[in-house]
Amino acid sequence: MRYLTFALLMLAPLFASATIKPVDQVIVYKSKGLMQLIRDERVVKSYKVVFGENPKGHKMQQGDERTPEGRYTLDWKNPNSRFYRSIHISYPNQRDRARAARRGVDPGGAIMIHGMKPQWKGMESYLQKMNWTDGCIAVTNREMDEIWAMVKTPTPIDIYP
Repeated sequence: MRYLTFALLMLAPLFASATIKPVDQVIVYKSKGLMQLIRDERVVKSYKVVFGENPKGHKMQQGDERTPEGRYTLDWKNPNSRFYRSIHISYPNQRDRARAARRGVDPGGAIMIHGMKPQWKGMESYLQKMNWTDGCIAVTNREMDEIWAMVKTPTPIDIYP
């Protein structure tokens, strides 16, 4: 009986995630530090998020520590991210690459929604009070688990100033 209970506990997350209806849009408001998961035009869940150390304005180039603004797609997931789990944002798009080319700079990339490094456990509440990423959107690992379960790829993401 003990083994059956253990087996059911191990399988429970698989069944739970299978019954979660995915969201159809993600919206981020940089000025509010807010991310909303939307399903059928209703907010399903909201999260306090943090960005890069230079959050104001649209990402223009590699290393500017800004998060892009505009419509993108959450296009793939990385379960083995060094920042716990991550979901890729499709920056740079064609317009971003053209803007960077006109300026003679690298547009950058690898912009993600992600959790926190496992070795930072216990520091989540502190890290959620400051912008510390290189231009990504960060949440706690517990929140990343929820987001991971509700966001399938591809899903549109709108990032507002």
